[in-house]
Amino acid sequence: MKKSILTIAGLLSLGLLSNALHAQNYVLDKKIPLTGDGGYDYVSLDKVNHRLYASHGTMVNVVDINTDQQIGTIEGMKGIHGIAIANKSNRGFISDGRANAVVAFDLKTLKIIATIPVDAKGPDGIIYDPYSDRVFCINGDSNNMSVIDPETLKQVGTVDLGGGPEFAVADGKGKIYNNLEDKSSLNVIDSKTMKVINNYSLAPCGGPTGIAFDEKNQRAFSGCRENKGMSVIDVKTGKVVATVPIGAGVDAVAYDPETKLIFCSNGDATTTIIKQESADKYSVIQTLQTQTRAKTMALDTKTHKIYLSVAQMEPGTRKALPNTFTILVYKPQ
Repeated sequence: MKKSILTIAGLLSLGLLSNALHAQNYVLDKKIPLTGDGGYDYVSLDKVNHRLYASHGTMVNVVDINTDQQIGTIEGMKGIHGIAIANKSNRGFISDGRANAVVAFDLKTLKIIATIPVDAKGPDGIIYDPYSDRVFCINGDSNNMSVIDPETLKQVGTVDLGGGPEFAVADGKGKIYNNLEDKSSLNVIDSKTMKVINNYSLAPCGGPTGIAFDEKNQRAFSGCRENKGMSVIDVKTGKVVATVPIGAGVDAVAYDPETKLIFCSNGDATTTIIKQESADKYSVIQTLQTQTRAKTMALDTKTHKIYLSVAQMEPGTRKALPNTFTILVYKPQ
């Protein structure tokens, strides 16, 4: 009798887990108010230390995602954009666009360790590639990437990109995929040699920004502003295998390999949620209502929650109103 009860309980728990993993409707979980004023850009998640980093003008707001509370700030910069996490060295890296520098900090204490000048202009996006153990800072005004050694805290190379770069993603096996917004194409970069080894057209995509990667199926997902679509690219062949309609003003894209969901956060107060039915088949399952200009996002693949940064704007402008910076948290229902 006990065995039967345990078996039923086990099946029920597996069923509940299966339902949770295949949930197709996201709802607002909470809003996390953050300190400080000014504009905002990328958000980044440190899965090891359970922290969310939100770019915010001249500072970074740090949130403990276990408690959903701000636990600190990293301040004193000139105009920042992105945050990259290198857990191997216990260091984070911030792109300071106005200083033409990358700022390194300790992931445990949040203290700044070094300011690393780069020989480029307009540091913007930034990622850590575990395969090469290097940090790649994307320079929007120089059309290149500055490569940083996270141990020596020195620039060790430059990658010429051949166009205006946007987001990039590493596959963990030596390649980095980087959208060129002005060329509507995708660069394939060898992270060891620090060279572009391929460039793929994203047509009918126009103006690609955010990008995510599916390691199992070797698919890249590029969100495109001009045609309001997400292009799916087979990175083995360079072919666009699907184009899915999304909202206007897309910025970030994230992929959850467990639920097979792709998220495109858009400036038009929506996040388009797309179901991956197979490697080459996709469908929109929800247009999540968010907030105007909530266009940058991070995904927690453990809880399946998404985090979007946003502030209220002065009417008719892009100027953020004081004391309105917030993280919007959405969860599967």
